[in-house]
Amino acid sequence: MSWSRYGEFLAFAIVLVLVPGPDFAVVTKNTLLGGRRRGGWTALGVATSNLVQGTAAACGLGALIMRAQPVFDAIKWAGVGYLALLGAQSIRSAIRGRYPSPDTGGPAAAGPAFPGWRQGFLSNITNPKVLVFYLAVLPQFLTETAGPGWLLAFAWSHAALSLGYLLALTSGLHGARRFLLRRKVRRSLDATTGAVLLGFSARLATEHA
Repeated sequence: MSWSRYGEFLAFAIVLVLVPGPDFAVVTKNTLLGGRRRGGWTALGVATSNLVQGTAAACGLGALIMRAQPVFDAIKWAGVGYLALLGAQSIRSAIRGRYPSPDTGGPAAAGPAFPGWRQGFLSNITNPKVLVFYLAVLPQFLTETAGPGWLLAFAWSHAALSLGYLLALTSGLHGARRFLLRRKVRRSLDATTGAVLLGFSARLATEHA
């Protein structure tokens, strides 16, 4: 195994991380709802899930899940339902349009952190495409003599890159907080985020049908 292969993987992983997906939508939703703190904990929840799935793949557990079709399907449909729930919550928020004024402090930045972490973790852990990525894509960058440790290093590197990007996203959204918390802007963002989450849910439901 060479460091050049590792560099190739990092370049690929950076491009992959920058492509908006369910994680992007959930972190955006929670940052608007609870500020930088909740957005940051959501990003940490996503990264925790990546670590769990990457470790499972390196230890061989991921392959067992892939072969057990009922388990794989259960994870998939849990993901479909959870993304649909988050999307529906955002759409409902947009319809109601009840938001605190930016002048009163906006989101409850000092609110509990666990709900944000939980949503980030669950939205990622129930996405079977993440496990497929670790099992099918990562090995393409490994040589035949590479041990499981390299797969683990690749998976954890991807988790670290994802966390860094999502934290940067949270900081950017927080910096534009006063503008984003305007009622018309917030309703538009909630409606868009909700539609995106519902779209990801529908796409996940129709894959491998």
